[in-house]
Amino acid sequence: MQPLHLSSYTAVTCLGQGLVPTLDALRTGRSGLAHCAFETATLDTYVGEVAGIDDLELRPDLAAFDCRNNRLAQLGLEQDGLAEAVARAARDFGRDRVGVFIGTSTSGILETELAYRRRDPETGALPPDFRYEQTHNTYSVAGFVRGLCGLQGPAAVVSVACASGAKVFGSAWRLIESGLIDAALVGGVDSLCLTTLYGFNSLELVSRTPCRPFDAGRDGISIGEAAAFALLTRAPVDPDPWAVLLLGLGESSDAYHMSSPHPEGLGARLAMERALASAALGPEAIDYLNLHGTATPSNDAAEGRAVATLFGPAVPCSSTKGATGHTLGAAGALEAVICALALREGLMPGGVGTSNPDPQIGIRYITERQDQPPRRVLSNSFGFGGSNCSLILGRAG
Repeated sequence: MQPLHLSSYTAVTCLGQGLVPTLDALRTGRSGLAHCAFETATLDTYVGEVAGIDDLELRPDLAAFDCRNNRLAQLGLEQDGLAEAVARAARDFGRDRVGVFIGTSTSGILETELAYRRRDPETGALPPDFRYEQTHNTYSVAGFVRGLCGLQGPAAVVSVACASGAKVFGSAWRLIESGLIDAALVGGVDSLCLTTLYGFNSLELVSRTPCRPFDAGRDGISIGEAAAFALLTRAPVDPDPWAVLLLGLGESSDAYHMSSPHPEGLGARLAMERALASAALGPEAIDYLNLHGTATPSNDAAEGRAVATLFGPAVPCSSTKGATGHTLGAAGALEAVICALALREGLMPGGVGTSNPDPQIGIRYITERQDQPPRRVLSNSFGFGGSNCSLILGRAG
């Protein structure tokens, strides 16, 4: 594949707003997880809640889109000059030549949860001010972002659980490669809601402590929320050596089980192999792996087997979900941004919260930051139903 340039990128998580607090957390090994105090949830668990969302107001002409998920999207677009970079792309290429591709899993479902509390006691009808199309509807966040940025190009949402925020890079690459667009705003936005908190709890997948990916004592996930975005354009002819490029991507579907990965990680391995092939690279070219690493016993074991089979025990690996929580449909985009930061700043983030890497998983899991500048990194995102996506990012020089 022809590389694409991540010309601008940012993220908002429980670690803070924008790249500065995110980088600080990567350097210091800080986690943003805190005991759950979200909405009316009474679960004994830790979550990665983003501060300040409730204080945001949407632009008056987009007020119909008001929900937690779209407010979180707006907060993300306001960071690190991203909105200005998108505006420049629209001027340079034309508003109809910039696409929007967003990953999400629950969209604005919290708005529906709140509406159900206000049903008519006699008829059960939802309140008249509830706007499904602009809030709960999965496309809502793409429509909102497209409107907020004044874009007129193709727009779509990818919703395949926890691989959503990675697979949008593939959607954007295919349309740029085909010549339909010249640039794409890609990202992932997923916000906390009661459905995911209680749903994952019912599956007995939620930990009562901050999650510990790949730890011998890992016992479940910590759910987080995030908005992460990147502006993709064709790679310049003579790029800055430290420019971050999307070099390869691989997708697969193992269709093994609705909520469990193939125990040998076959789909995961296929996604990584396809990413390497698309970048014309061998496994030895990868300097660091950002693992999907949810901290459930079976998921980490399956991913570990796939990584060990393909890369062996030498390549440094970690999961950053111990710092941010599992941000579900936003995770792939968030971790792509983290990988871009790792490339730009010359570090490999340690796995926060993990103190005793599982010796039964034959990979080199790092728990402390490594100040070894990587040149190429691979990021994994795997979702319910067997949707898998691996991205390879690298420095231009």
